[in-house]
Amino acid sequence: MIPRIHPLPAFKDNYIWTLISSDGVSAGVVDPGDARPVIEFLTENRLRLSDILITHHHMDHTGGLGELIEKYQPRVFGPGGIKGIDHILEEGDHVEVFEVGFRVIEVPGHTLDHIAFVHDGGSHDTPILFCGDTLFAAGCGRLFEGTPPQMLGSLRKLTALPPATAVHCAHEYTLANLAFATAAEPRNVKLRSRIKIEQGKRNIGRPTLPSNIELELATNPFLRCDLPELAASAMRRLGRPAKDEIEVFAAIRKWKDNF
Repeated sequence: MIPRIHPLPAFKDNYIWTLISSDGVSAGVVDPGDARPVIEFLTENRLRLSDILITHHHMDHTGGLGELIEKYQPRVFGPGGIKGIDHILEEGDHVEVFEVGFRVIEVPGHTLDHIAFVHDGGSHDTPILFCGDTLFAAGCGRLFEGTPPQMLGSLRKLTALPPATAVHCAHEYTLANLAFATAAEPRNVKLRSRIKIEQGKRNIGRPTLPSNIELELATNPFLRCDLPELAASAMRRLGRPAKDEIEVFAAIRKWKDNF
């Protein structure tokens, strides 16, 4: 059985995804950039922190590690080179949090060390993805360290997951991403209905997340670079036709950087 998953807001727009065991005793957290909201939630709900999952090295995902390790002594899983991680993970590794198994996918692009955690679900479970800053709702992460081919390849790995896979990304960027998606692909009618739905959630203080793979394939421009309208948008940015899908992606991503 999948655990309860609760989003803890942090900083301006981060979410620290918190998993609660079925017996209501233990918790695990994903990318705790700030220890304070985690400690407050654990204390309020009388939970023991047993596990931490880290997707990449940026401080808004790792800044709370030291304090949480000192206070709770959890197991810490993530890519190599990050202080505090005692279980270093690579592509194909498996992690169990409570009774739930996750497999590791390497998804370089935003950073070179970036990984994602996937629970493949089962007959009664929805598949779960914790993807950090690689795939966002209607967007993708900036390329701070990786290249467009790397990021596009990483996104293809994630979009090969089942359509129902629940996408738990690390930031509440959805409305801004949808504004850009509409500029990049103005004829996509599904964007208009998604904007209305997501704005309604934010109007009452609800997260727009998780998304799912099916919705992202229909409305996320970075996953649709093979389509003529996105190629036309890239051509307007480049001043010439893009050579291939990678160049379309690179042009769209650069445009988003300054949108």
